[in-house]
Amino acid sequence: MKAVRYHEYGGSDVLRYEEAPRPVPGPGQVVVKVAATTFNPVDAGIRGGYLAQVYQISFPHIPGVDVSGTIADIGAGVQDWAVGDAVVAFLPLDADGAAAEYVLVPAESLAAGPTAVPLADAAALPEPALTAWQALFDVAGLTGGQSVLINGASGAVGGYAVQLAKQAGVVVTATAKDRDAERLRALGADRIVGYLDFTTSPVEVDGGPFDVVLNLVSTSDEETQALLGAVADGGFHVGTMVFGPENPPRGVRTQRVFVRSDAAQLAELVRRVDDGTLRIEIADRRPLDQAAAVHEASDNGRLHGKTLLIPAE
Repeated sequence: MKAVRYHEYGGSDVLRYEEAPRPVPGPGQVVVKVAATTFNPVDAGIRGGYLAQVYQISFPHIPGVDVSGTIADIGAGVQDWAVGDAVVAFLPLDADGAAAEYVLVPAESLAAGPTAVPLADAAALPEPALTAWQALFDVAGLTGGQSVLINGASGAVGGYAVQLAKQAGVVVTATAKDRDAERLRALGADRIVGYLDFTTSPVEVDGGPFDVVLNLVSTSDEETQALLGAVADGGFHVGTMVFGPENPPRGVRTQRVFVRSDAAQLAELVRRVDDGTLRIEIADRRPLDQAAAVHEASDNGRLHGKTLLIPAE
């Protein structure tokens, strides 16, 4: 089969589109014929070796933690799934990913694919939507009637976070560039503010203080400390890219979220896609053999929105 692989850590130039062995399912696994995968920032982090102490991979390695497709083969002991079933999954970050024609998937990670959108588009759901869900609800315990500030809401995680928080009855304030303001309002944001002014500490934000601050930006230690000033007493700062300071004041809690596979949560997200309450946003669709160019664009800050990578028919 064709796959995107790298044989050492490095920049986007280490990615190769080449022949690779088609996987064979072991017990509890299925092989999925890939309809699409996506690029996520964590793919670049693993590729560059920056997350080597967190996710230990072996070379050659295939990136791509999101997958949508159809089951092609089933391993021993797998129940409730059949060849030909349309599925989505969030893959283990230390195993080979879905930037290939076929991928191994633990059966416990599978959810049925949505029917209201093309199956390939569903690959844009697992990693960012699960990250948003787990950060807001599992970590921060956000509930209806509360308020949230989503810092850096323009990306895929931010878009899902806006939608999920609004659906939970939360007042949503989002920081974003002007080009994204109208889109985020359509997704449910009650208030849009520009980039935060970190020259003052604590940071002052209209609508604050907030019960939860979801920080999707790689802020410095000083900026993160200033951002805590926007959190209400006893509230929560959740970061996807940075840790908060130890022993924050005023009973504020802080935690960095590391997304995990959760088939039940993913199935609920798919249900919302099918009933029209959760929108999947896709900025670009590219052939799988252009994965290196997509990584390079991200490395240089030129990638905006979610990009699908689609194997050749």
